[in-house]
Amino acid sequence: MSSSSSTQDDPSLNSSSFASKSKPLSKKSRKALNETPEYILRGKLDLCSKHGNLKDALHLYNSARIDGITLSVHHYNVLLYLCALSASESGSVSSSIEGLEKGFEIFRQMGVDKVDPNEATFTSMARLAVAKKDPEMAFDLVKEMKASGISPKLRSYGPALFGFCEKGDADGAYKVDAHMLECGVVPEELELRALLKVSVDARRGDKVYEMLHRLRTVVRQVSEETARLMVDWFESETASGIGVENWDMGKVKEGVVKGGGGWHGQGWLGSGKWSVVKAEMDKKGVCCGCGEKLVCIDIDPKETESFATSLSSLACEKEKRVNFLQFQEWLKTHGPFDAVVDGANVGLINTHNFSFRQLINVVNQLQNISPSKKLPLIILHRSRVYGGPAKNPNTKRLLESWMKAGALYATPQGSNDDWYWLYAAVSSKCLLVTNDEMRDHLFQLLGNSIFPRWKEKHQVRMTVSRSGLALHMPPPYSIVIQESETGSWHIPTVIGDDLETPRQWLCATRATKTRSKIRTRAQ
Repeated sequence: MSSSSSTQDDPSLNSSSFASKSKPLSKKSRKALNETPEYILRGKLDLCSKHGNLKDALHLYNSARIDGITLSVHHYNVLLYLCALSASESGSVSSSIEGLEKGFEIFRQMGVDKVDPNEATFTSMARLAVAKKDPEMAFDLVKEMKASGISPKLRSYGPALFGFCEKGDADGAYKVDAHMLECGVVPEELELRALLKVSVDARRGDKVYEMLHRLRTVVRQVSEETARLMVDWFESETASGIGVENWDMGKVKEGVVKGGGGWHGQGWLGSGKWSVVKAEMDKKGVCCGCGEKLVCIDIDPKETESFATSLSSLACEKEKRVNFLQFQEWLKTHGPFDAVVDGANVGLINTHNFSFRQLINVVNQLQNISPSKKLPLIILHRSRVYGGPAKNPNTKRLLESWMKAGALYATPQGSNDDWYWLYAAVSSKCLLVTNDEMRDHLFQLLGNSIFPRWKEKHQVRMTVSRSGLALHMPPPYSIVIQESETGSWHIPTVIGDDLETPRQWLCATRATKTRSKIRTRAQ
């Protein structure tokens, strides 16, 4: 079991320069620095790191010690990284043993040389400890890191967590998990899946329940591997024997209200065997398997306000500040809107050439369904507003009428339209029309807490067919793991996208409450 989020990054890819950041070096000084033995060694070790070449790196290390070259924390980190990499390889026993032995030897020498370790150092040593089949040592290293005033990262915990899980030591894994939470480190799906598996294997129903809820808050739609693990749990004898036949419905409803809907947190309800099938949701959010209707989980208005504020701050960092502030003032005058249109995205759907006809079609549809019959806000780059097809007399008149009505905003030269249409939609608390999946680096900056939930509730997507362009409104239910008041579970997977291919869900209900037609859905 491994995790990309828990493995150590190659130190040669993200290290800082020897040069001082506060005072730029002259050309002559830079040249002198680049010719020092320490810098030359650094470059050669980085090359070894890039190619995973421990043998040459160790030769360079031995030569450097003979020549009296002073090694920095970066030099040591590259060496430890390569030792850990070699020790964790399953292909060669000899290289694995060499990596282990040399790794611990180099770490001891680092202490003799009085070179202070950093987070990358401890992470490599934790990986070496796990390669030695000693997750307890890996965990001790993380605790030592924290005691030294170094903040552990998710990758720092990975070796110990996965090491305990692979050994089937559930209690050890839970201790690592507790330490992570204490340090404010949030596990991702790989870590939670490992915790879920060790809980299933240990028949710890209480911890399985906990992990399902934590997955609900972190990943929303689960991977196929995680989904298979959930099926294993629900189909187990342990799951059949856990639950209560009589429960306090008042507490369950109270839990649902406090949680915002979609879960109650009161534990396993019901008794007896589970029926687990693959199912789809109809347009109203009714499960085609069990007939239960999913809920739409509310977003706290304060969360939305906080989201708009953080979005504004990021936009001012990435965009020319004066331009974005001017846009915000414009919005205060002309907003709020019932819908915002990503003009470029709409105009280029299924076509290489920008189509104002498609844009006009969408604008008309949105105005017709608007409660106030107000025009939506169209965001377009100024080059599309004043150049190319926009010069057509009819198009020009239409654009001028939109602008006069305060429904068109031309983003300035050199700007990124995405910041403008997203901020406008969030601040107006309205619909956003775009087929942009919002997965690139820009949107990753927004984090994974409220953004996916906001997008789910506000994004309107489009399809183009012979009958024209159709708008697809946000689903009337939340695409997230849901626990019902009767104890059933609905778990969305990553298979399907609800538009062209319906999303596949796992429907888990107690067999006594499951309709017979569900069984046919699993085929």
